[in-house]
This record gives sequence, structure tokens and C-alpha cells, in this order.
Amino acid sequence: MSKCIPLALLGAVLLMSSCTRKLTPTASKTVSTKAPEMVKATNIDFRYLKAKGKVSIDFPGVQQTANLNVRMRKDSVIWLSASLGIEGFRAYITRDSVKVLFPLQREYYSGDYAYLSRILNVPITFERVQAVLLGDYLPATPPNTVTPTVSTEGDTQRVQYEQTGVLVQQLIDLSKGRVQQLTVQDQQTQNSLQVDYSDFQPLPPQNQPFAHGTALKVKQPKGAPASVTVSYRNVDLDKERLSFPFSVPKGYARKK
Repeated sequence: MSKCIPLALLGAVLLMSSCTRKLTPTASKTVSTKAPEMVKATNIDFRYLKAKGKVSIDFPGVQQTANLNVRMRKDSVIWLSASLGIEGFRAYITRDSVKVLFPLQREYYSGDYAYLSRILNVPITFERVQAVLLGDYLPATPPNTVTPTVSTEGDTQRVQYEQTGVLVQQLIDLSKGRVQQLTVQDQQTQNSLQVDYSDFQPLPPQNQPFAHGTALKVKQPKGAPASVTVSYRNVDLDKERLSFPFSVPKGYARKK
């Protein structure tokens, strides 16, 4: 695994929460991710989530598929690990910090969202990472600052709002109450991000529909397109109390 691949894999997962540079600040305070009453989207309800699958990335100069493991304690911790036989990175994400191990390079990163957002050139918050990984409704931030436009087209509800020059549109499958597509476009640069959710399957114990397929496409008029595909084969809710192992081995250098 080349040195750029684990970095690209991490960037791919975090990019799924990013939208664009112009979205709101990256403060770590708790905000509500519940959909407004007029929006017929239902977010996944759980305490612990465990998922396994594959992530495929197609970035300029990097095309790779890796095994992906995801663990969550809702609204508290997100744990990610990607490997190609050997673990390429491990991430431990909380509301106010991001920690990442790069075992092949014997390096680690530890910092806040503001610093990581500057590195990746996209705004990142815990709520956005969680919502996009789960396929939950993504509200304006802070909440109640923008009133979305809502329309119904057959079995699909279209919800859109504009905030600080960014147009956000979400298509909701009314039969499932779940987001099936998220599109974000910077009105000035025309950079766009589209996330499509598919292969919805009921998750015990409440049979909540969860997308086992996620496809992300990034388009930039002045840059090469990029795509990320995540395919889950196993997703479990509240089957066990999960641990989130993370420690920095002796001799690892801190990334600056």
C-alpha cells in the first residue's frame, strides 16, 4: 500500500461529510440533526452500530479498494479502520477531536476539526460525518436558521435550502422515510458533491431501513472528478456494547 493510499482513504471517508468550503464554521458544540416537521425523513435510531464492508476510491492518481470497518456510539464516537490485508489507517473521532493512526508510516495525527478542515480544505464537524455515513437527513447548521423549500414528486420529497452561497438538495424516499440522494453545490465555483444511497435493507431489532450502498461523486469545473463507493455487507445495531480501541504505539511520529 503506497503512502498516499491510507491518506486518500481517510480523506474519502471524511470528504463524505464535507459539502464545500463555504458551509458553516466547525464548532464542536452539540447541534440537532433532527429533520424539521415538514421534512418526512427519519434518522436511524440506535446506541451502538457496527458495520463491515468495502470502500473503493477513484481520485486523480489513486484507484484503490480496501476493507472498511465502522463502529459508532451515536452522537459520541465514530471509529473507522481501513485495510488491504494490513491496516492502512485507524481513526477515532469524537465531538471535539480527531485522532488517526497510519501504521505503515508509523505516524499519527491528533488534533481538532479546525486544523483537519484546513488540511483537507473542507469544513468538517462530527454531526456531518455521522449524518452522511448513516444516510441521515442533513439540516442547515445552526438549525432553524434557514427554512427549506419542500415539494413532493410522486413517492419522492424534494427538500432544498441555500446557506452562505451553497445550495443543498435532498431527495427523500417517502416509502422508506430515508434520504436517497444528497446534492451540494457551491453557487460561485459550481463545485458539486452528490451522494446516492441504495440497497436499503431493514435492520433489526426495529427493522429500520439502512442503505448498504453509498456512492459519492465530486465534480469541479477546474479539476478532475473524484468518486467514492462504500458497500456494506454486515450492519448491526445494538447487538453488543462496543469498544473503540485506539492507542499510539511507542516510536510513532506525530504528523504536523
